[in-house]
Amino acid sequence: MKTKKLYLKKKSKSTDQDKSKGKLGILLNPRWGIAIALISLVLLCTIGPAKALFNQAFLIDYFSNNSCSNCVIFTFLGIYIFLTAIGIPGTILTIVGGPVFGLLWGTLWSAIGATLGALGAFWVARYLFRDYIANKFARHKGLKIFNQAVLDKPIAFTLAIRFAPISPFNVVNFLFGLTPLNWVTYTIATFIGIIPGTVIYTWLGTTGQSALLGEDPKPFFLALALLTILSIIPLLAKKKNTGRGF
Repeated sequence: MKTKKLYLKKKSKSTDQDKSKGKLGILLNPRWGIAIALISLVLLCTIGPAKALFNQAFLIDYFSNNSCSNCVIFTFLGIYIFLTAIGIPGTILTIVGGPVFGLLWGTLWSAIGATLGALGAFWVARYLFRDYIANKFARHKGLKIFNQAVLDKPIAFTLAIRFAPISPFNVVNFLFGLTPLNWVTYTIATFIGIIPGTVIYTWLGTTGQSALLGEDPKPFFLALALLTILSIIPLLAKKKNTGRGF
């Protein structure tokens, strides 16, 4: 009897030690360290001292008053890539790019920044969390559908997702990283797919700034209308396909 109790006690102790080691292993896993660092950066940018990155007036003033044009471009791109890579929307920067660079160059720099940032998020998801999420959520219906859509029509599906400005751009960046989609295909389709929305958001920034300076506000409202139409098109297409039984 005593031997049995001693055995059970040792077994219980061994189980507790295994659980402790398991928890310690999770905490010491570099992937979780990176995840915590990313969350910290997000908090720093949203509620910390770096929240000035979301102040549209501050950003326009900062970039417009910098005499070094190359410095402005690289700083703009650096901020855009960084924010997008850690999962923070860069919409404000796209709007800021309008009055700072103009419609053409503002669209180009924003599209490049958004694409490279999206690629960064793609790699973070693929090389750090893909195995863990695949094991944890292998039976998740939504992930299965998303993954299958990528396998069936990789380019068309990526373009369709990117074309809609109302899609959760940053969430989708990480989701694509969990799929077998080739990164080159992903990058090219992302760049092409975001062009329409980037043009309109940049134009929104340009016309909005002009309207604030007392110029004709009609172009601003036109840009707003185009953004609304662009947002509705994917919903109408989805409804049409549903009606056909797709």
